[in-house]
Amino acid sequence: MTALRPHAEQQYADELAELSATDDRPRPPGWRLSPQAVVTYLLGDGAKITPKYVGPRRLMEIAVATLATDRALLLLGVPGTAKTWVSEHLAAAISGDSTLLVQGTAGTAEEAIRYGWNYARLLAEGPSPAALVPSPVMRAMETGTIARVEELTRVPSDVQDTLITILSEKTLPVPELTSEVQAQRGFNIIATANDRDRGVNELSSALRRRFNTVVLPVPASAEEEVDIVTRRVAQLGRSLDLPEVPAAVEEIRRVVTIFRELRTGLTEDGRTKLKSPTGTLSTAEAISVLTNGMALAAHFGDGVLRPADVAAGIVGAVIKDPVSDAVVWREYLETVVREREEWRAFYRAARDA
Repeated sequence: MTALRPHAEQQYADELAELSATDDRPRPPGWRLSPQAVVTYLLGDGAKITPKYVGPRRLMEIAVATLATDRALLLLGVPGTAKTWVSEHLAAAISGDSTLLVQGTAGTAEEAIRYGWNYARLLAEGPSPAALVPSPVMRAMETGTIARVEELTRVPSDVQDTLITILSEKTLPVPELTSEVQAQRGFNIIATANDRDRGVNELSSALRRRFNTVVLPVPASAEEEVDIVTRRVAQLGRSLDLPEVPAAVEEIRRVVTIFRELRTGLTEDGRTKLKSPTGTLSTAEAISVLTNGMALAAHFGDGVLRPADVAAGIVGAVIKDPVSDAVVWREYLETVVREREEWRAFYRAARDA
């Protein structure tokens, strides 16, 4: 059977092997590649290595340099700024394993970060190493690799703070066994967080001090965002084995333009102020809208991505609140979209949707 979405170290194994074979620069203890090669893996080299992140090079250099020190890395940004994507590829390039993951939620328990117990063995044998169930963080400490914590600010504050000893002392006490796990060289943590989501728990000042924070911005220009969306839509289409749909730069640019205008509250020419919907309208959502449109065009259309294929997806992305967002969308449709002659087909499709 074929995995629906291979891990980064599997999907890009050839690129990682190519970089490793030609990488003659110093590598920090436990690293598969040098810091320079990790940045090349993330940003591409214009030849054999494809870009995984499109954005300022300096941000990736700071992120990689942080992981080469004893400080953990916090990737911060609004939803859809590729925080999870970057953290996965950093772990794949540095450790060759991006699977040591804690998914943060409001229900994340302390055991997810420290360790738990096999209660059948615990009752039968009492506390013992065999009864202990290590968390992904504990396994990363034992093997000297990278652990990932997704959506750290959604984790309850008291559970967040279990990371303080791990990050400051590089050790995880196991009082039930009167022992501890000491982190091996190469261990570190990459956490992601955003401050726009509901259910956010602010990090304590003690925990925040243990992280170096890198803020991932939304794409600076429309051209940059179009480039990101085009690349990711093509990759997703191949990984999902969608029938090939010819590149539709016009539709990609239209989706990106709509999202950017509603996100910023201003039309592209700067002449008209707009109301913004409650949703984030992120780059990731634009990719999702276009991938869905490609599936519609391939399976239920004529194989060409058209306005009708993306209109329903855009409406669904914009209208999260059926009352306030519907007003925002109707106003945008009638005052902006309707006046653009080249958007007439999209206007009609959006009205129908």
